[in-house]
Amino acid sequence: MASSVPALGRILPSPFGSRRAVLMIEHNVVRYRSTWMVLFSGFFEPLFYLLSIGFGIGGMVGDIAGPGGQLIPYALFVAPALLASASMNGAVTESTFNFFFKLNYVKLYDSILATPMAPGDVALGEIGWAVIRSMLYALGFFVVIVALGLVRSPLAVLAVPAAMLLSFAFAAVGMAMTTWMRGWQDFDLVFLVTLPLFLFSGTFYPISAYPEALRVLVTLTPLYQGVDLIRGLVMGVLDLGSLLHLAYLVVMGLAGLAVVSGRLDRLLRK
Repeated sequence: MASSVPALGRILPSPFGSRRAVLMIEHNVVRYRSTWMVLFSGFFEPLFYLLSIGFGIGGMVGDIAGPGGQLIPYALFVAPALLASASMNGAVTESTFNFFFKLNYVKLYDSILATPMAPGDVALGEIGWAVIRSMLYALGFFVVIVALGLVRSPLAVLAVPAAMLLSFAFAAVGMAMTTWMRGWQDFDLVFLVTLPLFLFSGTFYPISAYPEALRVLVTLTPLYQGVDLIRGLVMGVLDLGSLLHLAYLVVMGLAGLAVVSGRLDRLLRK
């Protein structure tokens, strides 16, 4: 048991991990400095969905049952879910495709781990950057929905921090899963996961429309946690379910961070 202590100290973020993680974030900021428009590309997809489906189809749908059973405009129902989806997509893109490229082609982390940085510092920094990228999407989209009058409570200001927590959970697990990928063909699995999550997590209609078995399954998925949490905050509904959503996402993120730290140690120090 005692021999495992040094191993954990080598793998997990060091006592100065937060400072060293900032160096990883700074590296990404410099890398994107000349292509900063790429960072805002993820903002337009949810905006187009909101305008086409939220307002377009919403004009035919009318009001729909929201948190607490209150009737709300369809656009107001869809907007918080699209904010959550944008956060998921930003985190997954950064923690899978970009991380895979740096790990297997650029070989960035081989040289970094020759420094005092631990694999956990690298993982924390890369996940932190994925969260920042997702935050830019969420913040930009949040400004739009506020301007369109699609908020009903001061609690809506917590929607962006909630989106950041959601992106942390997806970035950590996405990065962990990427360490097992061996080629670009494996990324078909990423779409196989994220697309159903986007379509079936209560994004465009209440999950009460599902059969009971499917409804229970959806409530266990990570994007649903974020959608329901952010929708509740935008509507001013904060209850025990909101706290359970928070706990779910925190545990998911920390578990992913632990796994990717161990996997990086195994891959880069062998």
